[in-house]
Amino acid sequence: QVHLVESGGGPVEAGGSLRLSCTISEVVHTYNIMAWFRQAPGKEREGVAAMWRGVSSSRYADSVKGRFVVSQDDAKKEVYLQMDRLTPGDTAIYYCAATRLRVGYDDELAESLYRFWGQGTQVTVSS
Repeated sequence: QVHLVESGGGPVEAGGSLRLSCTISEVVHTYNIMAWFRQAPGKEREGVAAMWRGVSSSRYADSVKGRFVVSQDDAKKEVYLQMDRLTPGDTAIYYCAATRLRVGYDDELAESLYRFWGQGTQVTVSS
């Protein structure tokens, strides 16, 4: 069963922007944080950005700080990732995820802690 659905990926030139969207299924209730992960060819999946549900608190991987912004619309159960100044190094499949974490204790970008996942959307940045 697919609990999250991503959209907005595609090809883009270096320096360009994309906005990813993620819709969380109505059957998913037990979550307090949403995150974006990505997996580049031949690499492990890594955490990109995370945002606590209903608040503005967020965390970013160092590689995307200042370029990516995560946001949410809790009423719509949607989370977004605005990606600016993209580089070929950002090429990857981007996954949306949600779970319930312990505030101030769990690592917001730890893949193993996330319970609900989307199927991913491809982002390809050309030089």
